Amino acid sequence: MDTRSKKTPKKQYYNIPGLFGIRVIVFQDENKLELRHMLGLPRDKFSRLVNVSVRAIAKVESNKEKVEKLQRNYIEVKRLCQALSEVVNPDCLGDWFYTPNEAFQSRKPVEVIEHGEIDRLWDMVYRLSSGIPG
Repeated sequence: MDTRSKKTPKKQYYNIPGLFGIRVIVFQDENKLELRHMLGLPRDKFSRLVNVSVRAIAKVESNKEKVEKLQRNYIEVKRLCQALSEVVNPDCLGDWFYTPNEAFQSRKPVEVIEHGEIDRLWDMVYRLSSGIPG
């Protein structure tokens, strides 16, 4: 069978005016924030991760409109994902955020973020990448 006849759907990216570093990806006629697409998360789970409403995510994805509150948390979670991708399989990150973790007293990493303790995740990334035990 000739594999050249099958075309891979093209991804298009759009920047959101006024939101530096945040892009929407259009793939198979669906608009998603690039990081949400990468993590494979539905809007409700992604909204918990970046601490904005599902409605705000939908507004950005459908209208490509600026939602101020999204900027800081999105960029921090994006940076965290980039750092984690250096020490764990990036394809597992979406599930990892929602899996209880012994390092956080069996809380899920998303719960650690929701409690304002994202520094604990950064500390874990540092320890994993430097080989420090514990």
